[in-house]
Amino acid sequence: MAEISELWNEGVTASDYGAERATYHEAVFEQYKLCVEMADRVSSRRNLANTFFLTLHSGLVAFLGAWLSQAHHGRLSVLLLLAGLLVLLALCTAWWFTLRSYRQLNEGKFRVIGALEERLPARAFQRAEWEALGRGLDWHVYLPLTQVERWIPVIFASTYFLGFIGLAV
Repeated sequence: MAEISELWNEGVTASDYGAERATYHEAVFEQYKLCVEMADRVSSRRNLANTFFLTLHSGLVAFLGAWLSQAHHGRLSVLLLLAGLLVLLALCTAWWFTLRSYRQLNEGKFRVIGALEERLPARAFQRAEWEALGRGLDWHVYLPLTQVERWIPVIFASTYFLGFIGLAV
């Protein structure tokens, strides 16, 4: 893991803690635990964002299905359908960019966690666990959630687009 240049305060070393070098290591460990906790919280917020968007889209699909089957037995205006499609695609785009942002945020947090682990006796979280999972390269061993979840907004968008074509034709 490459050292992150902005991680360590140049003016603070273990010797600054005097005879209490253990206090310095405890401080590093406490910061490490805080970083791991914050990464976990970001993952929880990411799951909540997925739940929000999935619930929103499911509700919209149910509403649109009921509305289209009840209210309009004839042909709908292509302009009205296009407007609805653009709104739905905008929501899918927002969902995709939200997931991307959370992924980037966690990548930064995991880099910091990995750099902190370089000063700890074990590199269990960042290095060892990732190696045990085959670094996410073999989906039989581990399929990273980010590779799965980024397709969900794309699948919804594709479905909306195909539905638009089916209704417009």
